[in-house]
Amino acid sequence: MCRNITTLRGLEPPATDEEIRAAAEQFVRKVTGVQRSASEAVREPCDEATEQVAAIVTRLLAELPARRRPPQTVPPLRRAEVQERIAARMAAREEHERLHELGIAHTH
Repeated sequence: MCRNITTLRGLEPPATDEEIRAAAEQFVRKVTGVQRSASEAVREPCDEATEQVAAIVTRLLAELPARRRPPQTVPPLRRAEVQERIAARMAAREEHERLHELGIAHTH
């Protein structure tokens, strides 16, 4: 259904909670058509569904036998360019929040 969801089984080191949650969030967004910017009334059930899917996937990955060959693609959260993009976004968000706290005028 969604070709962009990363294969997490058989990774070395094993898939992290963050990787599992990201895949679960992507799955829930795909099947519901709901984006992050949705209203709180829509976001809450989606967040709950994401947590439930992540728990199911965590359990499933623990129960499945080891793969004979690892996945052929590197999960996005393990790619250097993605890590750099996430770090830059977090730094910008922290700076934005700091400007708000200090009452310094800025653009959105």
